[in-house]
Amino acid sequence: MAAKPKFTAQQEQIARIAKALSHPARVYILEKLNGLNGCCTSGEMIGDIPIARSTLSQHLKELKYAGLIQGEIEPPTIKYCINRTNWEIAKMLLGEFLK
Repeated sequence: MAAKPKFTAQQEQIARIAKALSHPARVYILEKLNGLNGCCTSGEMIGDIPIARSTLSQHLKELKYAGLIQGEIEPPTIKYCINRTNWEIAKMLLGEFLK
């Protein structure tokens, strides 16, 4: 019996990005960070978003896993920023996929 073909790395990357974009809180976070052209802490985000701090933390973790954001540790806080390199890759991959 022949082995089933595997998903390509590109298909897996698109799926990670799509999963990261699959919740309105994550879309909000990305819009906020992208609009700032800089970084902000979760404490700066929590006042504007209708979710608990622990939920925000989970959404930030999912966005980091997808590579769309990165955290810069400045004790005692973490500043989150758009990962510009991966952001451009995501735009290219989604643009090609959604032709």
